[in-house]
Amino acid sequence: DNPSWFCRCHYDWNRTWYTANPDLTQCFQNTVLVWVPCIYLWLLAPFYCLHLYCHDRGRIQMSCLCSSKMVLGFLLASFGFVEFFYILLERSQEIHQHMVFLLSPIIRSMTVILALCIIQLERMRGCRSSVFLFLFWVLAVVCSLVPLRAKIHAALNHQPTASAKPYFPKERFTAKTTVSLVFNLLQNPCPVKDASFLSKILFWWFTGLVVKGYRTPLAAEDLWTLRKEDTSQQILSELHQDWTAECAKIQKHQNHVGASLTPKASSVTVRLPDQAQLLRKLQKEQSSGFFLLRALARKFGPYFLTGTLCIILHDCFMFAIPQVLSLLLAFMRDEDAPLWKGYFYATLMFLLSCLQSLFNHQYMYTCFTVGMRVKTAVMGLVYRKSLVINSAARRTCTVGEIVNLVSADTQKLMDFVVYFNAVWLAPIEIVLCLFFLWQHLGPSALAGIATVILIFPLNGFIAKKRSKLQVTIQMKFMDGRIRLMNEILNGIKILKFYAWEKAFLEQVLGYREKELEALKKSQILYSISIISFAMFGVYVMLDDRNVLDAQKVFVSMALINILKTPLSQLPFAISTSMQAMVSLRRLGKYLCSEELKVDNVSKSPLSSGRNVVIDNGTFSWSADGPPCLKRINIHVPRGSLVAVVGHVGSGKSSLLSAMLGETEKRSGRVVVKGSVAYVPQQAWIQNATVQDNVIFGREKLKTWYHRVLEACALLPDLDILPAGDATEIGEKGLNLSGGQKQRVSLARAVYRTADVYLLDDPLSAVDAHVGQHIFDKVIGPKGVLRDKTRILVTHGMSFLPQADLILVMVDGAITESGSYQELLSRHGAFADFIHTFASTERKESAIQREMCGTPSGFFITLTFGSSTFSRGDTNNSNLQNMEPMSEADQEQVPEDLGKLTVVDKARTGRVKLEMYKKYFKTISLAIIIPIVFLYAFQQGASLTYNYWLSMWADDPVVNGTQLDTDLKLTVFGALGFAQGIAIFGTTVAISLCGIIASRHLHMDLLNNVLHSPMSFFECTPSGNLLNRFAKEIDAIDCMVPDGLKMMLSYVFKLMEVCIIVMMATPFAAVIILPLAFLYAFVQSFYVATSCQLRRLEAVSRSPIYTHFNETVQGAGVIRAFGEQSRFILQANKRVDCNQTSYFPRFVATRWLAVNLEFVGNVVVLAAAILSVIGKNTLSPGIVGLAVSHSLQVRGSTYMHASHSGSGGLSVPSSHFHTQQNRGNLLKVESLSKKSKSTSLPWTFIEGSSLPLAWPQRGTIEFQDYGLQYRKGLELALKGITLHIHEKEKVGIVGRTGAGKSSLALGIFRILEAAKGKIFVDGINIEDIGLHDLRSRITIIPQDPVLFSGSLRMNLDPFDTYTDEEVWSSLELAHLKNFVSNLPDKLNHECSEGGENLSLGQRQLVCLARALLRKTKILVLDEATAAVDLETDTLIQSTIRTQFEDCTVLTIAHRLNTIMDYTRVIVMDRGHISEMDSPANLIAQRGQFYRMCREAGLV
Repeated sequence: DNPSWFCRCHYDWNRTWYTANPDLTQCFQNTVLVWVPCIYLWLLAPFYCLHLYCHDRGRIQMSCLCSSKMVLGFLLASFGFVEFFYILLERSQEIHQHMVFLLSPIIRSMTVILALCIIQLERMRGCRSSVFLFLFWVLAVVCSLVPLRAKIHAALNHQPTASAKPYFPKERFTAKTTVSLVFNLLQNPCPVKDASFLSKILFWWFTGLVVKGYRTPLAAEDLWTLRKEDTSQQILSELHQDWTAECAKIQKHQNHVGASLTPKASSVTVRLPDQAQLLRKLQKEQSSGFFLLRALARKFGPYFLTGTLCIILHDCFMFAIPQVLSLLLAFMRDEDAPLWKGYFYATLMFLLSCLQSLFNHQYMYTCFTVGMRVKTAVMGLVYRKSLVINSAARRTCTVGEIVNLVSADTQKLMDFVVYFNAVWLAPIEIVLCLFFLWQHLGPSALAGIATVILIFPLNGFIAKKRSKLQVTIQMKFMDGRIRLMNEILNGIKILKFYAWEKAFLEQVLGYREKELEALKKSQILYSISIISFAMFGVYVMLDDRNVLDAQKVFVSMALINILKTPLSQLPFAISTSMQAMVSLRRLGKYLCSEELKVDNVSKSPLSSGRNVVIDNGTFSWSADGPPCLKRINIHVPRGSLVAVVGHVGSGKSSLLSAMLGETEKRSGRVVVKGSVAYVPQQAWIQNATVQDNVIFGREKLKTWYHRVLEACALLPDLDILPAGDATEIGEKGLNLSGGQKQRVSLARAVYRTADVYLLDDPLSAVDAHVGQHIFDKVIGPKGVLRDKTRILVTHGMSFLPQADLILVMVDGAITESGSYQELLSRHGAFADFIHTFASTERKESAIQREMCGTPSGFFITLTFGSSTFSRGDTNNSNLQNMEPMSEADQEQVPEDLGKLTVVDKARTGRVKLEMYKKYFKTISLAIIIPIVFLYAFQQGASLTYNYWLSMWADDPVVNGTQLDTDLKLTVFGALGFAQGIAIFGTTVAISLCGIIASRHLHMDLLNNVLHSPMSFFECTPSGNLLNRFAKEIDAIDCMVPDGLKMMLSYVFKLMEVCIIVMMATPFAAVIILPLAFLYAFVQSFYVATSCQLRRLEAVSRSPIYTHFNETVQGAGVIRAFGEQSRFILQANKRVDCNQTSYFPRFVATRWLAVNLEFVGNVVVLAAAILSVIGKNTLSPGIVGLAVSHSLQVRGSTYMHASHSGSGGLSVPSSHFHTQQNRGNLLKVESLSKKSKSTSLPWTFIEGSSLPLAWPQRGTIEFQDYGLQYRKGLELALKGITLHIHEKEKVGIVGRTGAGKSSLALGIFRILEAAKGKIFVDGINIEDIGLHDLRSRITIIPQDPVLFSGSLRMNLDPFDTYTDEEVWSSLELAHLKNFVSNLPDKLNHECSEGGENLSLGQRQLVCLARALLRKTKILVLDEATAAVDLETDTLIQSTIRTQFEDCTVLTIAHRLNTIMDYTRVIVMDRGHISEMDSPANLIAQRGQFYRMCREAGLV
């Protein structure tokens, strides 16, 4: 006999399936079950080894765990060899029959040895967790379980078979394999990169953080650092290069289109180029979005495809479940079927449900990870773009719009990542559902197909309308609202001084109402699309020719439940995709906007000769705009001082911009040799300490740093600041005076030790003598910059004699140039100007030189220098007026004394009940109770509808039909219709309630923010507030109502399912109750962690917007200093910090989902097993009802429209939706916190009878008045008693911190009195509403602020005055000629912050405002600092004539402007030290006399 290699009878169906005691043949057990894992390992091992070879992550040290694996593996392999020798020696006679029995142990042992080799290779290549080996061990265990079960069964039945004996090692092999599998899983479970495969798919690695969050509230330091592949640096390093290449393609494409459309013949009309340009612009916008998508897809596509594979597998399992349900129901009907089949179907359904859950959540995890990376990428690209965008492009998009790009538009892209697959997968799911329905129901499924065909166009139409509403209308108004809010926050000081809160509040609310109107229409349309598919279930069954049995009904119902998901998802997915396309276009348009050209300025290393050269230069602010500079020729030798002079708007600042490369070079050549430092006309100050602002990213050199501070006259200011140079400066230098900001800005430039200094009028905001000090110590021939090239724009005539070269500018051209003497000798316009206006300035500098020449004079300068250098710097802030603390106080100084900005801190614990109450209170209880009843009615209809179906299915068949079919159909249809109407009603009602609540919450927030005191804005970054108005209001608009809808529907659905399952099998209560406790236990762990993670994520989001805001406004300075890379790193750091809390936030959702769905799957298993146990007593109808409903608990509505931004898509559990809602109510908590965080001074006093003409006389009386900036600080004003008479002109002088501007702040009640009173016309100002008070007195502030809008709106936002009055005020402010030459005259659009007007022009607009209001009291806060001397003289004469019958208080820098005033008040350390007429004070030879002598006026 020849030995047979293979055994016969591989498989026997009669032994395996058609039997009450199933088993596999010995042959199958010893061949297929042994070989499957071995073949898997041997076939794929070469590819896996190649993968390991290509991806080396560094060697891992041998650990106890790895050693244990190796020992266990060798034991496993040795058992195979033992079995081989045993068979060879003891069973040699059987080898001739089945040689394969001898081979199997050898194959198995060799495979285990291969596995051990792979373990070692993984260790050498740094692979901590192996999917490949995990699957091998799972296969090995599963294949070993069948022989093990056979042996146990044989042992229990006492049937020792002949064939059982030789294979004794198999039981041990199974046990050892199982232990090996467990060892394979024992990896470091946290964080994810070190987690095992099973830990990754079940999210066990996250449990540690959940437990930690449950025990103590999570803080930012508890979170893991980002994985390398999620960091900004990693993502943007490659993407930025890709995007730059894409931009080049767009430009090439655009040039090609332009070339093809440009007319060749000269006879073609001139209109064609305009049309070509327009077409080019449109095509660029369209293509830029596509190119951006392509760049993102190239970067993130491969990883996204792994998620797509998961969702395809999820769908396979999803469609397999109804087929298994069909087999289970067939089993229930078959009385002869063995019980094991029922248990087999129940277990199979449970396993399929578990696999479906796992693959779904792996898909969601992949999507959110990709979404997170897309967010990082887009934010990084937008930030980098904001550093290189040119002026023309920058004017088309405000800071608010840029913030919207990185908040709203990135969110739309993240949603798109999650829903994109639904666009193509949903139609396939619908087709498959209809195919299976056809199989089960035959022709009656046509009704369903017809309904789908009707639903599609309707839903498509609705999706299109919603998209249009959301994208073009709602987003447009949201953009406008955020832009306006950004400007309000930037100019809040002006709003308060002018009492303009009401006008701007109405503007914001106008945008808001339009936004909410679009949202309301969109939500109603969404409700219509819901009813269309809710009623689909009714039509499917409407065919009385078919007999309905349980199998048909409930398998069809399961399929219909599957069908609901793609039908609801498709319009949502299409809508999301459309919104994403619009966002891509908006982002693409911004990212493709014009950049500053590198060749605008030729940079070269420092060399002798000329440092700055402009040859025949013509420059403009935009490529197609009019030139702002013409025929410019400048040659600046190295180390020289060049002064640039000219009237307001003559192009002085533009000249410096041309040297920096900020303007568009039309023709000519610009060369700058060496490094550049730039001081802008309006100082740009970072929200950082004084020291950080000065050293600006460089290393601190103590000696040089101190020298710079001394030269820039900052040392006296540092003595006043609470923490010296460690004091934090508020956003945009809110808590510094104009002069202090300018000196900090200058110190930043000086500290840099650059080769070329471009100084844009840095001396205008400081007193004359401080200006002289800075000129002498810094800029002049003996200053620290004497060897550097300095180009100084100035209005100060006293500095001109010391300049090497003077450039005189008129209307964008250099009319005269030469040294001071040369220009005077020419007797031109400049010489006339000097003779007329500079006599006092020359006198002042001459006297100062005399004083420095005598010992006594030197002594006076020295002793008073330190106290008067920064005299007169004024503002309404809190820090410049603070007294130095006494030593006793300093002992108790807290560490964070210098801190000003209050960091947005995350609250801890759960969302308090008050938040829910606050939210529901805004809606009103009268609306909420009917909604709950409507939901109860909807679920009651659903329960009755389904129970009716199960009764119908159990009806006996008589003569091929069922009785009373028409009645059943009528009731069925009516119940379905009632359910549909109820769904429509609840959806509309909750959406409208959400809008009501959102309107109230926004109104409260806006009111509270606008009426907050200035101290609130000084310590709250505008990014925090913008975040509230943008992202969190958006969440309350959309996500909170969605969360409420889902929570209510799932609570009632869960109740319905529990009722049905317990109706079918009352014993299920024993299982459902413990599961309910498990539900509660799991979600209680989740709540604490999730709420805290959401808070941390929201808190870390605000600094991103604050930094964006700051960077966009200071981009010119950042570029001039070449600090782009440092700011990019800072932005990366902030984005990464935000993603550090965002990543665990969405993983927490997946962790909860996997755990809760497992509990839901156990409900399915329990319902099915209990149905099998009660087979003889239960009808198929009630079993079908119970099992199909339990399937709904665990996930018939996967990915139903729960907004991804709220932390993840839906998990079918009421608890989870409660958490979603909690998460969204954190937004309410956040807004509520902001609303409460401000003390709210009243605006109007009820019943106040203030005369309309008040104040009629303009008298001001201070009675023992005291004022302090913050609690705990000394009084800034101490016991001021003062009476200012009608029509009196009073000058207020004194050093920095003396309390000059505090007087103004007290009059306007920007700060409330700490003691004493102020009376205006005999009325205590505390008894007057703030709006009444501030609207009846006028201030011309130091910082001129304009808002985007028309020039007329900036002058008169309430439309109170006629056009004639407005023109008259412009004429008096010397702006009439300028405005009348503008194309739109009064309707000229001012850009954000008034950037399209020069600083001087902006100050004149502020003067025109005051002239328009013309109140009886006028406060001037050094209002003419940025204008030239000629204009200043005109303005002073205007003020003297126009405000002749008014009381005028002037906080003076230039003493000569107040020498003709009736009285001068000299302030010192919060007291009035001197007060009298200027002549008397000079005669008294006190402090005022010394100040005048210093200024050269006596």
